Amino acid sequence: MTEEQSKLISVFESRVRHLMFLCDDLKQKNSDLQLQMETLRQSYEILEEENKAVKNKYDNLKMARIISVKQDDFKGAKNRLSKLVREVDKCIALLNE
Repeated sequence: MTEEQSKLISVFESRVRHLMFLCDDLKQKNSDLQLQMETLRQSYEILEEENKAVKNKYDNLKMARIISVKQDDFKGAKNRLSKLVREVDKCIALLNE
């Protein structure tokens, strides 16, 4: 084996070692990113659950508000009707005099 061949083999070995180092480094980064992605996925799922709960509470609040408004309208209508009945009674009383 000549000196030139030895140098080529040495250069080749160093490049292979460097590639192996880069490969190991990329594997570590990939592992870290996988872990980070799993953590984010879990956070996303938790936030989705919280979002569903908040939407459910909001829908319940809307329904309660609608029912409350209907009851207020009912009470208001009942009061207006009572006023009208009193006015009619007054008119009848005036006509009877």
